Amino acid sequence: MQLGRRKPSGREKDEAALKLLERLREQLYSSNPSTRRQAAFCLSWKQEDGMEILQEALFSKFPTRVKNAAAYGLRSMRGRMKKMSIEVFKQCLLNGDIAAKGVCRNALLRMGWKIEKDLISKKPRVSDLQIKEMPAKPKRRPKIGIRQTSTVKVAKKRGSL
Repeated sequence: MQLGRRKPSGREKDEAALKLLERLREQLYSSNPSTRRQAAFCLSWKQEDGMEILQEALFSKFPTRVKNAAAYGLRSMRGRMKKMSIEVFKQCLLNGDIAAKGVCRNALLRMGWKIEKDLISKKPRVSDLQIKEMPAKPKRRPKIGIRQTSTVKVAKKRGSL
């Protein structure tokens, strides 16, 4: 997937801040896990701009590894942004895709929150599943026809007899 351009929010003070946020955003979508994690941590220090980028990554169609890095960044938020990140996780449990719900659920558990039962998606329990009989495979009948056998000539040993 291609990473599109990000619209500036207007909170950035100068061109250097824009370049830094764009570089961190690209690193968040990197293939290197260490780079993703480090970028997510740096974005956690960027207050609203970092929150916006991490939230975009969490709700995007990118692979789960990007969502995990975004959740790490949101978990690393401090101060007033911590409460906002918890709200993002709860919103993701209600409206996110399956991968994002799992990531958000694990993030909330790591933060020490107990997940309410109505927020957890309903999965069929193992006891609810039914075991069905598999139909037996039909037995193979031998083909009726002429069998070709190879004839082997046996050479007599000289001197015997």
